[in-house]
Amino acid sequence: MKKRRSIILNAIIVVCFVFFIGVLFKIQILDKDDYESNTVSSTSVVVDAARGEILDRNGSPLVTNRQGNSIVFNAAFFPSKQADRNKVIYSLIKLFEKNNQEYIDNLPIYIDESGNYAFEEGRDSDIKWLKSSDMLDLNDYATAENCITALVKRYELSEYLKEDALKIASVCVEMRRVAFSTTYPYTFAEDVPTELVAIVMENSNVYVGVENSVVAYREYANGAIAPHILGRVSVIHADDYEKQKEKLAEKIDEAEKAGASDEEIAEIKRNGYTINDDFGNSGIEGAMETYLRGKRGVKTVSTDSSGKVKEEYTVNPEQGNTVILTIDKNLQEVAQKALENRIATLNINTDLPYAAAAVIVEKVNTGEILACATYPSYDNSTWNENYSEWANDSRSPLWNRALMSTYEPGSTFKPCIAIAGLEEGVINESYIWNCVGAYTYFSDQTFWCANHTAHGPVNVVSAINKSCNNYFFETGRLLGIEKMNKWATAFGFGQKTGIELPEAQGILAGREYRESQGGTWQPGDTVQAAIGQSDNQFSLIQMCNYVSTIANGGTRYVPHFVKSIKSYDYTETVVDKEAEVANRIDISPSTLNAVRQGMLLVGTEGFCKSAFANLPVKAAAKTGTSQVKKIIDGKNISGFNGFLVTYAPYEDPEIAIAVVVETANTGSLTAVVAADIYSYYFSEKQTQSVQQYNQLLP
Repeated sequence: MKKRRSIILNAIIVVCFVFFIGVLFKIQILDKDDYESNTVSSTSVVVDAARGEILDRNGSPLVTNRQGNSIVFNAAFFPSKQADRNKVIYSLIKLFEKNNQEYIDNLPIYIDESGNYAFEEGRDSDIKWLKSSDMLDLNDYATAENCITALVKRYELSEYLKEDALKIASVCVEMRRVAFSTTYPYTFAEDVPTELVAIVMENSNVYVGVENSVVAYREYANGAIAPHILGRVSVIHADDYEKQKEKLAEKIDEAEKAGASDEEIAEIKRNGYTINDDFGNSGIEGAMETYLRGKRGVKTVSTDSSGKVKEEYTVNPEQGNTVILTIDKNLQEVAQKALENRIATLNINTDLPYAAAAVIVEKVNTGEILACATYPSYDNSTWNENYSEWANDSRSPLWNRALMSTYEPGSTFKPCIAIAGLEEGVINESYIWNCVGAYTYFSDQTFWCANHTAHGPVNVVSAINKSCNNYFFETGRLLGIEKMNKWATAFGFGQKTGIELPEAQGILAGREYRESQGGTWQPGDTVQAAIGQSDNQFSLIQMCNYVSTIANGGTRYVPHFVKSIKSYDYTETVVDKEAEVANRIDISPSTLNAVRQGMLLVGTEGFCKSAFANLPVKAAAKTGTSQVKKIIDGKNISGFNGFLVTYAPYEDPEIAIAVVVETANTGSLTAVVAADIYSYYFSEKQTQSVQQYNQLLP
């Protein structure tokens, strides 16, 4: 029995042995070719995602993406020996120079007219890094010549001419700066013409490891539309990069403490910023960077024994979210054109060499900004070609006057003082002041109405209409600066509005500010502040928000540019921006009625009568003028800024407008800008058929 079992067991062992021999024979002999063609090398490459798009409130594209070509170095195939690398880089440089095509050259060193190496001006941070232990490890006092000597030695460039060695070194330094590796390819040149790409690809034996990468580049539907609002994307600045590194470290630490998996940690790291990443550095591009930036993917590149390369995504890149603005593209164009036309037709008797302007349009019941324009302006689509010209232009076209400039508001401040006086009980609707042109204060100070005009007996309604300084001098005296500023603060003056983009805080005149500047607040300053002068400095967005608050009955909203944020495929609403209340001001109906009546008279019988005569709706308004003094080319020169705050329709307000025209001399000259906007909004716009962004959803 035992012998029988032993025979059976041995037979089983023999059968198993024969089976495994057969399998090995099949693998090594019969299927040899199939198995030899399997993967022998594999690398993973991080792939950038396309940035999210920016649309106007109706779904019209403002900023989108287009496909372009980048020439990149793939570390998996790029030569490992420095001498071989230099040959590839040098050949590429010569090819690009021959075709007048730029490549990335960030080395802060050039050869001056004397043939010596020199540092470029304004590149202090780059020069510091070049000398640092992260790069050349040289002393702070090292010269450009010292740096080049070290680079020539490190990158084996002694056999090249001086100019060529500098160019090759620039590429090598940049490769080190961006941590060139199999995971992170190096971009040699961006937005390369297809014809040039073809030459590189056809000569792969020369340009070893050099590949074409199809990349999404930012494209503007019209680069001249709202450039100050949309902003730009550029290579991340050093300061921003350091901040993002800190945020990444914090995020990783939080994830690890929360027990995140290795895959989750890897995803967080993968989506951290590299030194060569694009970054929204201004406007909506900057403010919405977190939403617009997509999620990186991973591409695995495999090579089999026959040299065949296979690529597949192991993690698909995910495009950034779509940001939908409150801006109406067509209304924005109307506003920009209105500013341009107003400036072109001004005949100003002033020493100032130019005029500039800005306008904001706000929905009074939500705080949505429908248009926000500055003149002079620029074109985002020609930034690279024209930046230097714009940056050196004395008119400062790159400056966002609508949000960043501050002005004495002049008489546009008077409705605020009227509300304060009526609500505090120092005046009422029947209170009369007899304006004789001059206003004597403390018997030794005399102030005047504009042009020394004597308005005669005026109440609050007619004082707003006629813009009687003396009436508001007296109202300001009765109120005192503390009560004036209580109401000015309630309307948002001298404080940031909370809008998504950078904005000026402004200044609210008073003892606190004056003393902070080492001065003394005088009694006469109070009456000057009551007509929007003294130290008062407000931004146009504050002025627009203020008149919106009057129009809607006392609710001050946080103005905003972002209406909603959708996923790139519109299947998900990421953010749905609701109206946010900043302050509710308790204003009696009688006070509102009196102030609104005065503003209606300005729009129908007063300073804006001519400009508003043919509007399809009644508009309320208040003009203002303030003196401006500047030093230009060493000369002290002066002029007058003109302002307008207005809303319409008077009976049921929808939109408010604030306009400033620098050196316009009077506020009434700004009324035609608002008239053009009203004409479009209440007539032409109503006849147009637009596709609302929510109709884009599947």
